Amino acid sequence: MPAAPLIDLSTIELNRILVSREEIYKDLPHRFEFMQLDGIVHVDREAELAVAVREVREDEFWVKGHIPGRPLLPGVLMIETAAQLASYMSKLLQPSDRFIGFGGVDAVKFRVAVSPPSRMYFVVKSVELRPRRIVCDAQAFVNGQMAFEGRITGMPV
Repeated sequence: MPAAPLIDLSTIELNRILVSREEIYKDLPHRFEFMQLDGIVHVDREAELAVAVREVREDEFWVKGHIPGRPLLPGVLMIETAAQLASYMSKLLQPSDRFIGFGGVDAVKFRVAVSPPSRMYFVVKSVELRPRRIVCDAQAFVNGQMAFEGRITGMPV
């Protein structure tokens, strides 16, 4: 059974981009195929929570080879997308010139197969936010269903 949603997505404006893809990647070093976030649609600094959108497109690098004829978004890319959102949110809450790199992942569950074209919403909520470590709970939703959940740990590198 999936965990309770970290936020009720119906309570926020999902089509209003607060932070564009270009703005996100001014702060994150990822480039080319590894720019996974398409926009931030919600930030709650008090709750230490952020929501981002990721468009799962038919022209992505993995589509041709990850189950030909029935492309499925690799789980590792769901984890990567959540980690990028956690890294971005940590920079909002604790501004720093250091990059927050991927430090670990725990309690991951993949609950729904995701195929292009799809719009996914990723949610991260801070569990622990320190100068040398960030821990966030993460979830992703597609078509109103939880597709992924887990706990992401990041560290400055």
